Parts: sequence; structure tokens; C-alpha cells
Amino acid sequence: MTAPGRAARPTTTPLRRAVALLEVSPRRVLVAVLLGTLALGCAVGLAAVSAWLIARASQQPPVLTLSVAVVTVRAFGVGRGTLRYVERLASHDVALRGVARLRENLYARLSTGRAEAVAALREGDLLARTGTDADAVGDVVVRTVVPAGVAVGVSALSVAIVGVLLPEAGVALAATLLVAGVLAPWLADRGAAGTEGRSADARTRMGSAALDVLGDTGPLTVSGGVHDRATALREADRDLVRASDEGARTSAWSAALTTAATGAAVVASLVLGTSAVQSGRLTPVELAVVVLTPLAAFEAVGALPAAAVQLRRSREAAARIMALLDAAEALPARAPVPVAPGPEPVPGAAAPPVLSAQDLAVGHAGTAVLTGVDVDLAAGGTLAVVGPSGVGKTTLLLTLGGLLAPVSGHLVRHADAAWTAEDAHLFDTTVLENLRVARGDVTADEARTALAAVGLTDWLDATAAGLDTRVGAAGAAVSGGERRRLLLARALLADAPVLLVDEPAEHLDPASADAMVRTVLGLARTGRSVVVATHHLGALAAADRVVLLAPAADGGPARVLTSGTHDELLATSADYRWAVGPGGAAP
Repeated sequence: MTAPGRAARPTTTPLRRAVALLEVSPRRVLVAVLLGTLALGCAVGLAAVSAWLIARASQQPPVLTLSVAVVTVRAFGVGRGTLRYVERLASHDVALRGVARLRENLYARLSTGRAEAVAALREGDLLARTGTDADAVGDVVVRTVVPAGVAVGVSALSVAIVGVLLPEAGVALAATLLVAGVLAPWLADRGAAGTEGRSADARTRMGSAALDVLGDTGPLTVSGGVHDRATALREADRDLVRASDEGARTSAWSAALTTAATGAAVVASLVLGTSAVQSGRLTPVELAVVVLTPLAAFEAVGALPAAAVQLRRSREAAARIMALLDAAEALPARAPVPVAPGPEPVPGAAAPPVLSAQDLAVGHAGTAVLTGVDVDLAAGGTLAVVGPSGVGKTTLLLTLGGLLAPVSGHLVRHADAAWTAEDAHLFDTTVLENLRVARGDVTADEARTALAAVGLTDWLDATAAGLDTRVGAAGAAVSGGERRRLLLARALLADAPVLLVDEPAEHLDPASADAMVRTVLGLARTGRSVVVATHHLGALAAADRVVLLAPAADGGPARVLTSGTHDELLATSADYRWAVGPGGAAP
């Protein structure tokens, strides 16, 4: 984490910083390069020895003079396939270990950094950075570093073989290999420079649209939004195809250049070799070796254009990953929200609030959606935030918890907060492991205590496997009420003094919704302070204070209409009485 008052000053490129997070072993990388060099070295040796064997056999010498060459051809043939397989095992082991370490380091740094950096991203963008981008950074080892090292080694070996027989042919081979190994990758990189950014953006939009369609099919079908999301998905797919097509022309020129360099090397070797044969400096059998060896030599440099494209892709992926980490670790542009231990208690004086806000404005990207919030939450106190949909309740909770920076006003938090969203994820594993998302060392007894606090003891006792009961994908094996209570239990286990609970009673019948809200507010008995945003107002007599939000008549930011206890608002606010209604649920 960056020290307070100091901005992060990276001294290396994003790719170098991201590769450092891979924690790859240089020895393992060197072994992969060596195995790849030996594998393609076998291919070069196979071509050279085969050329010699065919040319020499055409002279019909005694069979015994060919036996060593025959065995060598077989050895090179077997060695090429075997060593290539072992090289793939070694290089992919390096890449997979590296990506695993990168993701571990990425998650660890994000979990201790500024949550606002993560909360500000679209779900598809966050998934792309921790998924596809992490894979791209890991691929720089197996698809760029290893091929480049192999190309250098094999090219040097090929030039040495040809150069020993005919020095000028060796120089010609070195020149053509240099052209194919430098100019062709440069062209490929130029083509990728204009397409990789657009491709990454298109993949991110595709991920976001796909997650919306697959994750919210029901609500989108009811609201008629499936068509719009499907259209966005098709548009992103077309943009991805278009970006790929734009880079195909440059890639084709790169491939053509490699092929032309190969042909030029063969022609140059043939011309120079023929002259050397006529002058007696080269035998006809050696001429075959000089001419045919370059065909195998270019197999290594032929992989360099793809390596250059991968390097470009890895650079851009690393830039996105490090930008996320820097945002999580950097100080916010506006005045930070202090999180302090609070002043020393004075005997006989009232305890300071764990959370205090004055004239607070909250919103996204500097644009306020709600203004005029004044809150003082005492230790063990409860606060309910109510109002119609879209009025800013969730944004307010995110800001109070430090997940979003305030737009303006003053906010002080003297304690950490745990956030429980309506759509928080349950993983397809056991109840205990889902609770351990909050804290990895949660014991079985702690889990049962937390489940009892949210009213799930009877449910747990009725299951055959207890804490080992699997909840299914996204909690499909539990009911809506059980799912929300599990999420509350998870928040309790985070050991945060303040609980922020967003819409815990959505999609429940009125009686169950009131019971859920009472359970949430009752968590204050565990010593925590509780802030809940809800549409269900019938159970808010249990809240110490209720804040009623209302949209602005002129279309501007919403505002605090009134606040007080549940009974006070029923007696003094017609808007609140109307919102409570017969069923206790705000429209």
C-alpha cells in the first residue's frame, strides 16, 4: 500500500511490474528455452543429416557408410517430437504457476486496497482484468519469452552448421534470418497496435452483456431488456471481428515476409553453393546440406510474429491490471475519508459516533445523486434508509462504507464496515466455505453462532449435512430468505463493527420481509452498528432512526426529506405514512 501522503511512482513499465507478480522461476524458464532449442535443433539436424543421407545415397556407396546417418536421422526424428512434448510441459507449467500466483497477488492487493477502485468498474471489466488480462500476462512467458529464446538458439545453430561448410552461405542465412526475425515481428506488432485495444474493449463489453443476459434473465425478461442486452452483445461481437479483420492484413504481410526470407535464403545458398562446387571448395553432397538446412532454420523465427502480437497483448493487459492496482493503492483525488480509532473516551461523556456525516453529497464520478445527508451513528445503533427506487439508497450505503468517495461534504468513519448487497454471490460449495469468504479461518462453532444470530439454526439442524450442505450455483439450492440470511451471517463473521445491509427483504412476502428487517436490525444486539436500506417499512419501529429520501421535483439530485424515529415520522410526515401503507412496503 502507498504510504499516506505519497503518490505511487512506478519506476518500471506495467508489463515488468505485472510479470514480477507472476513470481516465475528463472531456472524453469531457462529449462523451457533449452528444451525448445533442443527440439527445434533436432529439426535442423534432421534436415541437415537427411540432406546428406539422400545426396550420399544417390552415389551408391557401401551400405555401411550410411548406417550412422540412418541412426542419426531416426534419433533426431524421435528427439524432435519427444523434446517438443517435454518443452510444452515445462513452459506451460511455468505459465500456469505464474498466472496462479498473479491472481493470488492481485486478489490479495485488491482485498486490502481502496474498494472504490473495484466498485467503480463494470462487472465485465473487473472479470476481464482478473481473468483474460491475467492469462495474457502469463502467456508472455510461454508465447513470447520462450519462442524468442528458442529462435536465437536455433538460428545460431543453423548459421553455424551452414557457415562451417560455406561461410558466405552462413552470412546469407544470418542476414535472411535477421530480416525474418526482426522485420516480420515489427510488422505484426504494428498491426496489433491498432487492434488490440479495440479487441480488449469489445471483449469487455461482450463479457458485461453476457453476464447481464445470463445472470439477470428473469428480471430482464420482465422489464423487456433482453433484446437490448442481446443487441449489445451482437454489436460487441461485430466490433471484435472487425478489429481482428483490420489486423489480418498486416499479419498477412508479416507471414509473407517470413516466407520470402526463407526462399531468399534457399536461393542464396543454392547460388553460392553451386559456385563453390564449381571451384572445388564444396562437394555436391555438402551442397545439399547447405541448401536444405535453411528450410528448417526458419521454423523458429516463424513463431516470432505471433510472439510480437502476444507481447503487445500482454503489455496492454498489464497496463489495465496495474492501473486497477494503482487505483486501489493510490490516495483519492478528493479529500480522503478518514478511518480513525476515535478519541479517547472521557468518563461521563457520551461515546463518539462510529460514523458521522454532515451535509454529505454522494454519487458517481463526481456527479451527485443525493445531497444533504446528516448522519450520526452510535456504537450499537441502528439506522434505516428508506425511499423509492433510484433515489440513491445503495449509493449512500456504498459511500458510508468507503466503497465510493463522497462528492462533497464531510464524512468520518471511526470503524470498518462490512457490506452486504442484495445480489451478493453465493458459491457452489458448502455453507461453511461460503461463510469463510468473509474470513478464511472461520471455525465450525463460529459459523453456527453466526447462523444462530440470523435465525438459521432450525434450518441448519434440518439439513442432513449441516455446515457441509452445498448451496448450489449462486445459491440455487436454498430459498430466497435463507440466501439473504446466509449473506448476513457472512457479514457478521467479517468482524466489522458496522454492518451495511442493502435491501435484505426484496422479493419476500410482507410477513417474511418484516421478519427479515427485524433480524437485520436485531444484529445490533451483537454489539455492531447497523445501517439498512429497505423498501419494507413495517418493521422499522426497531430502528433507532429512519431517514426518508425523496427525488427532487426538478430532476436534480435526490434529498433527505425528513428523519426521526418510526413513530415520530408516522405522527409528523404524511409522506412517510403514505410510504408505510397498509402492507408496510414503500412503492
